[in-house]
Amino acid sequence: MSNLSKRSTVYFEPKIHQALKMRAASAHLSVSELIDEAVRLLMREDQEDLAAVSERINESEISYEDLLNDLKSHGKI
Repeated sequence: MSNLSKRSTVYFEPKIHQALKMRAASAHLSVSELIDEAVRLLMREDQEDLAAVSERINESEISYEDLLNDLKSHGKI
């Protein structure tokens, strides 16, 4: 963790904190390392979601009402 340069205070519910400490210990990581990895994973997922949205930017939109009508006309609902 020596390459981390910023410090933050994070508050957890007691049971969540206990579970986090146990998970960190079982993975031979510090709580900070575990949280850092979790945040990185969350950001990676956000980046993937944004890329998927960008790929679909030129797709036509359909209203919810039109979608329901289409599903009904095709016997889906």
